[in-house]
Amino acid sequence: MRRATIAATLLASALLAGCHTAPPRQTPAAEVIPELRYEAAAWSALPEWRNDAIGEAWSALLASCRSTRLAAAWRAFCEEAAALPANDAAAQRQLIETRLRAWQIVTIADAATHHAVRSDAGLITGYYEPLLNGSRKKSATFQTPLYAVPDDLVSVELGDLYPALQGARVRGRLQGRRVVPYPDRAQLADGRVLTGKELLWVNSAIDAFFLQIQGSGRVRLDDGSTVRLAYADVNGQPYRAIGRYLVQQGEMTVEQATAPALRDWLLAHPERQQEVFNQNPSVVFFREEKLANPSEGPKGALGVPLTPGRSVAVDPRWLPLGAPLYLTTTHPVTSAPLQRLVMAQDTGGAIRGALRADLFWGWDVGAGDAAGRMRAPGSLWLLWPADQPPPLPTAAAH
Repeated sequence: MRRATIAATLLASALLAGCHTAPPRQTPAAEVIPELRYEAAAWSALPEWRNDAIGEAWSALLASCRSTRLAAAWRAFCEEAAALPANDAAAQRQLIETRLRAWQIVTIADAATHHAVRSDAGLITGYYEPLLNGSRKKSATFQTPLYAVPDDLVSVELGDLYPALQGARVRGRLQGRRVVPYPDRAQLADGRVLTGKELLWVNSAIDAFFLQIQGSGRVRLDDGSTVRLAYADVNGQPYRAIGRYLVQQGEMTVEQATAPALRDWLLAHPERQQEVFNQNPSVVFFREEKLANPSEGPKGALGVPLTPGRSVAVDPRWLPLGAPLYLTTTHPVTSAPLQRLVMAQDTGGAIRGALRADLFWGWDVGAGDAAGRMRAPGSLWLLWPADQPPPLPTAAAH
């Protein structure tokens, strides 16, 4: 769920992580692309691997297997996985250890000093599915619109024109025969450009902004029904974190800039809300979906429902969507070690690099708090079919 390269020291909350289901931004020309290495690891080298409740991740793994976007290399493993009993954790672990191989994800960079610097730890953040209150009609209570994709938004797949840019995309609108940038948040704020594309109206501009950061959410309507708004597209402008802006303005420190603190600041400064919102030029557009099963998460970039605590957003230029990963980091609320099998089922524009993941926390009462506080170092292992070499990243092409 998200949309920009952000210095790790300023990634202080879910607002500083990207929204799930959004395509990654193109790599700036000046950005240094490190080398990705996969280092073979014994299962015993994965911290607490034997103690992870594999069964809690099994439904998420099977969901990945059902995706048509999963690489063909997984076909044999998925057929065996589907045949196992859902409650046989021992057989599930044995299948993983027998048919897959663990590779620790490591990056090598030497941009500044020309001396290779090895890193096996990156940044782990969190996201969730928020619940908003809304209506299908504008009123004194519900005044903030959430928009569908505008008719004049043009998306150009650059890989269709230049194979070296496979996966890269630009968005804009036509001006004569030229594609020009689509208006940014400040230019869209008065609603005139997007008139007629209002999906729903909600009772909080802050909640609407946070919904765009997360990428999808649920809206409880004034008629008693609840619908889901899923990510549909974005205006193509870069994602910029408002937490960084408030830190630069001296309103708070990096350590203070958690999602709850940012929300409190916005509530306390209504006269500055639009100023702060406009620091993030990226605008997310939604589509409405029926909430057929309230116990099921939103669909991520892989096209399958996300599983709380077991689905992560990754940078698909570096890590393959659908693959299992083993994650080690710190719990944002208890500070206890958090070590578990997760599935790469989503993407985000602010989720950039091989050692970067955004953990989906779900939609219950505590999900927003955990996601908003999650900012910790973490390590990742890719689990890949043992008879196949690990996949090469596509980042160098962008």
